[in-house]
Amino acid sequence: MAVRFQATILVVDLAIIGFFIATPFLRESSTYIWLDYSIAALLGLDLVARGLASTHPLRWARQLPVVIDIFILITLLAPTWLFNFGFLRILRLWTLSKSNFFWRDLEKHGLSDYRETIQAIINLLVFIFVVTGFVYTAFAKRDSDINGYIDALYFTVTTMTTTGFGDITLPGPFGKLVSIVIMIIGISLFVRLAQLVFRPHKVSFPCPQCGLRRHEPDAIHCKSCGHILAIPDDGHD
Repeated sequence: MAVRFQATILVVDLAIIGFFIATPFLRESSTYIWLDYSIAALLGLDLVARGLASTHPLRWARQLPVVIDIFILITLLAPTWLFNFGFLRILRLWTLSKSNFFWRDLEKHGLSDYRETIQAIINLLVFIFVVTGFVYTAFAKRDSDINGYIDALYFTVTTMTTTGFGDITLPGPFGKLVSIVIMIIGISLFVRLAQLVFRPHKVSFPCPQCGLRRHEPDAIHCKSCGHILAIPDDGHD
């Protein structure tokens, strides 16, 4: 029963994230407001449940992922007034990736060794959609080449990869500064992801002597202190 409940919560979280990504396309739909408030109710119940389960509610409420979730809830409750901040809702994916519940499910499927890589992918996706939302909100139809959400997404990806076709640009000094920030942060996230994907695979196995956690699958001695290791054969399946 507990496993089914946890799986249901994860599915709900993923559905919320899917709704946030699709928001620019759903805004003109007659069912948008109904979906918006339904998601708000689910997120509100989730926050209340986590708050009641916390042993220190005040300390819990000051954590960055919780603060972000509260802000997201506010934007859901006032979708018309706070539409300009709606793009921040995709941060829900980042807050989900910071929860122990999310990683416990991955560990059950033997993906714990890929935690850093998965986190890097999530960070990159969150950055892309947050920046796309910001570019769309700040520049769409305001003397720029951004005429829709797809244009904003296209500009974000071409800028952060430094492809720079030049067919879509942001106007004025502020637009240039935004482009510079996208390039610097975007390429950094790409490099980080590439390092994790192409570097030699390591397993998570704490050294009993010095505590070093990452080792090669066939390591016999710890590289840090030289202590003899006994890494299980199934540690890198």
